[in-house]
Amino acid sequence: MSFGRLMEIYQFFWMFESHAQQRLSWEDAAEARLARMRAEAQAAAQLRAMLIAHPSGSLGHARLNDREALRRAGLL
Repeated sequence: MSFGRLMEIYQFFWMFESHAQQRLSWEDAAEARLARMRAEAQAAAQLRAMLIAHPSGSLGHARLNDREALRRAGLL
């Protein structure tokens, strides 16, 4: 069998492999689009919840373990 014929056979099988890899990349891209849509919907829902909780849009300057705020609230 000549070298040229071996290369043709190799390229033929490589074509199937490259097509399979291309299909996998299309599936990955579709999954990424779905994940992005879910993340955007979740972010929009979180924004709506925040605006419902604080309609003015001002979320304040909250800090964790703020002793002064805890004293004013009577928690310390």
